Amino acid sequence: MVGWNQARAIVWAQWRTVRNYVPRSNLGGLVFSGLLMLLWYGAFAFLAGLAALLLSRPDDLPFAKKVLPDALLVCFLYWQIIPVLMASMGSSLEMKKLLVYPIPHGQLFTLEVLLRIFTGLEMFLLLIGAGIGLLLNSAVPFWAPLGLVLFAVFNLLCSAGVRDLLVRLLARKRVREIVVFLFVLAAALPQVVILTGGHEKIRQFFTGESSPFLPWSAAAALAQGEFTWLSAGALIGWTGIAYFFGRWQFERGLIFDAGEAGARTTSSGRRDSPIEWFYRLPNAVLPNPLSALVEKELRFLTRSARFRLVFLMGFSFGLLIWAPLAFGQASSPNSLMSQNYLAFVSVYALLLLSDALFWNCFGFDRSAAQVYFLVPFKLSTVIVGKNLAAVFFVFLEISAITLVCALLRLPISALKVLEAAVVALVVTLFLLSIGNLSSVYNPRSVNPVKSFRTAAGGRMQAVLVLTFPLALIPVLLAFVARYAFDTEWAFFGVLFIGALIGGFVYNISMDSAVKTAEQRKEQIIAALSKGAGPIES
Repeated sequence: MVGWNQARAIVWAQWRTVRNYVPRSNLGGLVFSGLLMLLWYGAFAFLAGLAALLLSRPDDLPFAKKVLPDALLVCFLYWQIIPVLMASMGSSLEMKKLLVYPIPHGQLFTLEVLLRIFTGLEMFLLLIGAGIGLLLNSAVPFWAPLGLVLFAVFNLLCSAGVRDLLVRLLARKRVREIVVFLFVLAAALPQVVILTGGHEKIRQFFTGESSPFLPWSAAAALAQGEFTWLSAGALIGWTGIAYFFGRWQFERGLIFDAGEAGARTTSSGRRDSPIEWFYRLPNAVLPNPLSALVEKELRFLTRSARFRLVFLMGFSFGLLIWAPLAFGQASSPNSLMSQNYLAFVSVYALLLLSDALFWNCFGFDRSAAQVYFLVPFKLSTVIVGKNLAAVFFVFLEISAITLVCALLRLPISALKVLEAAVVALVVTLFLLSIGNLSSVYNPRSVNPVKSFRTAAGGRMQAVLVLTFPLALIPVLLAFVARYAFDTEWAFFGVLFIGALIGGFVYNISMDSAVKTAEQRKEQIIAALSKGAGPIES
């Protein structure tokens, strides 16, 4: 127990960091975000209750035997893949602040693994519910839930290894883009299978007898009380492999220096970038200091690993994830998705870009944001500069999406490109309006070097959940108008009215954001200057 004093000190320091910060934050926002998190996790707790009810009935056990292996497979995929798709790997230890202390690596690794619970907390709740149901089931032995416990440990260890591996790979220039491209290809395999009609084989895979050597099949067999040395050995073996994989990647991460990795790929010679003309475009059309502010945003965002990751995913993974619904064998050429595929993908790209461009526009500046309150021009000019850069990248993303669609010979036309651009413009106006306010009411520092963001604040998650659907209301009304009047003029007419309303809302939110920033400048600078505790979150 004495050896764990250091680990307890880490947890205590993190608790003090959070405790000292919470009283200075907005109480209403905390309560609001807490209610939303309660609703989200309450829904999964309800599903966990249903799982407990199903597995507690001896009469339903034959049905559970059929679905439990597939359910555990879905649990594994959710735990390992969803955080990567959302470019959010949850909380983690801040090694630069901990390696100076004589803490055994085994303790650090244990804490790191325990933090992986929060990346798959929804699945953790479902496993707890399933375990309670099995404990109450008189038809299975008392030791049956231990299979789910070991399966959860396997997921935690595997998640820790995946995170450390991706963090190192995505810290290297050029390698980062290759990794993202390979990941997109891997993530696109299910979509390609559906598009090519291979989903029947996938259905046979799920409906057929699963291999007992797979971890989810072995865990399901043990959870049902069907003990065999093959199932037990398979699950223990997979857990052991996950442990060695996670520990190996963790030890490599301890000696990894992201700054050195980036420096290795940086040329020592001083020469202009081949896209220097791109950075200087604002000087040709905008007056100073607005042009300088926009140029600064262009330079910074294109060099930010975090922004480049979501930008690449927008016109790669974003295209592939919606392709089966639009062009699969079960879809119709005249369906809503296939007719408006470009608009749907563009809106999805806005969702990916929102955290980097809209919700927290001062986050990348961190403590340097204090210069905006010292320079001799209005703060509104700074916000407008950031907004113009955001609009530029939005239309650059749409252009990239259109280009990829053209290269893949997907059915697009000039009218569909225009529709996607207008839809994106209207949605962007509302997102900027909301984002300018959230940037001054809930600023937070963001490390631009790290490709994967850690868990965003609850209030930021709440803003995304509530406001993004609100920003889509004008677009939904435009689709309804086109359906009702059967003409494109109705569609563009409603979008035009939506753009006017969006411009009006933007002006109001700009005035409010500027006034709020002047009143809360000390709190904003303090929040943006705030460093991470021993646990990044």
